[in-house]
Amino acid sequence: MTFSPEPLAVRFDEDSMWIDLEDGRTLGIPLAWFPRLLHATPKQRENCFLSRAGLHWEELDEDISIAGLLAGRGDQTRPKQAAA
Repeated sequence: MTFSPEPLAVRFDEDSMWIDLEDGRTLGIPLAWFPRLLHATPKQRENCFLSRAGLHWEELDEDISIAGLLAGRGDQTRPKQAAA
């Protein structure tokens, strides 16, 4: 089992989501990685529940794990592109 630091706060600017972690790091994540958040209103983005596992937006049906962000993964619900 891997340890993921707990998120303490989340905030947004025009292009990014910023997550402050309990270990002192701040993650800057492009909103383009998460289309539901990219297209959400500021009020919808603010309605986030923080837990040890990550971030959850009930209204947007969006869950983001800290472990996934640290591994560099974006939205995992997007269909995979077929190889050309």
